[in-house]
Amino acid sequence: MNSLHHKTALITGSARGLGKAIAERYAALGANIVINYSRDISSADEVVSNIKAMGANVIAIRADVSKVADIERLFKEAKAAFGKIDIVVANAGIEMVETPVTAFTEEQFDRLFAINTKGAYFTMQQAAKTVEDNGRIIYIASSTTAFPVAGMAVYGGSKITPRYLVDVLSKEIGHRGVTVNSIIPFAVDHSGIFAEEGSYPELRKSLIDSCPMKRLAEVEDIANIAEFFASGLSSFVNGQHLLVNGGATQ
Repeated sequence: MNSLHHKTALITGSARGLGKAIAERYAALGANIVINYSRDISSADEVVSNIKAMGANVIAIRADVSKVADIERLFKEAKAAFGKIDIVVANAGIEMVETPVTAFTEEQFDRLFAINTKGAYFTMQQAAKTVEDNGRIIYIASSTTAFPVAGMAVYGGSKITPRYLVDVLSKEIGHRGVTVNSIIPFAVDHSGIFAEEGSYPELRKSLIDSCPMKRLAEVEDIANIAEFFASGLSSFVNGQHLLVNGGATQ
């Protein structure tokens, strides 16, 4: 079993969904956990309670990743709480689907890029400055960066720049033993736009039909890969993008 004892992990957007699953997985492996949330304090409190019940150390910090000052404060408070940061997962993001290129507004465009692109970029920038030698930086991308899907132009586009940053950053800080990788999930059930039962039925069917395994991903599927990238098993895996999509073609 992998061990993350004596490690501190900071996961952005970890009050629910995929971020919550990764935070709880790391806690089960013995890591100190920094939960980040923007608005949903009740969900953050629930995750904190779950992790405390595992016997792990945890704090929750409210910070809006679309604001660089908030990101800097998030890292400062996390390091003050636990003395160091070993693992950073840039997970925070928002989705917008079933919207054609001709229908996107400037406001929608700016909001997606502020959180998904700017937020991820400056989270990884701060991680590069802060994470311990031999640490781990993990970006949660999207399969829309590999398979363009109608109605997801701005969402997919907002996830591409941070994915390229993984390539560059892995070369800039690899000499410190720090690995920088991305996870590229297929659509994840019980998370994001599919958090609610029966949401987006036509899109769900289309995605499932494209997957040989005839299902969406589950949060545990992605947490498995997040565990691998955070552990010593991936110590020589750097600048990689792992597609976790069950062989789907979109």
